[in-house]
Formats: sequence, C-alpha cells, structure tokens
Amino acid sequence: QVQLVESGGGLVQAGGSLRVSCAASGRTFSRLIMGWFRQTPGKEREFVARITWSLGGTYYADSVKGRFTISRDYARNTVYLQMNSVKLEDTAVYYCAARTRTYYRGEPYSRNEDYDYWGQGTQVTVSS
Repeated sequence: QVQLVESGGGLVQAGGSLRVSCAASGRTFSRLIMGWFRQTPGKEREFVARITWSLGGTYYADSVKGRFTISRDYARNTVYLQMNSVKLEDTAVYYCAARTRTYYRGEPYSRNEDYDYWGQGTQVTVSS
C-alpha cells in the first residue's frame, strides 16, 4: 500500500507561481513512477506530468510544457509540481498518483489507468 497526501494548493494570480507537494508513505520502495493529474468540474481527470522515481525521467502534457516542472526529493519521499506562468485554465483540483507496476523507459504513462494509487487532491485556483 502507498499513501499519498497533496498540499500546497491555493489561490494564485495569473502569471504567478505556485508549488504543490505530494508526500508519499507506506511501501515507498515500490513506487516506480509518480504523476500529477488535474480535474475540473464536468471534465475527465487529465494528465499533467510524471517522473520516474529512480532515474528522474520526466514527461509533460503539451499544455504545461515549459511552464511546469515536476521533481522529487528522495529524503522526504516527496514529489513536487512547480507551476510558473500560470493561466486561468490551470484552475483545477490537482491529484498525485503512484504507479507500482513495472514500467518501460520511454513510455509516457499519461493515462489514469496507468496508476495504482491516488491522493485526495488539492485545489489550485488561478485568478485574473
């Protein structure tokens, strides 16, 4: 079992920056890939970014590429999503996810079904 707890959400002005965090506990040694997704009311949860825990390989959705950065801290068992130059359309509940199944390098792992554990989400609201 893996437990994920997001934090750091809040209100930010368009063009500003915000960092959300995901603290992992439980069978942390089995986490292979960590991802961030987001969801707005009435829409499906969509992929934002992911990182491989061991090698740090990253993959981003086109909508956030160049603005968001995903990173991990081994000592704190924490994954971060640094959001810069935020836009109104970045407003959403942001979810952290963990994949504990085998993965293959180079695959995007951008689908909801690619992940095994999910956090409860943290709200990010971008104002004009």
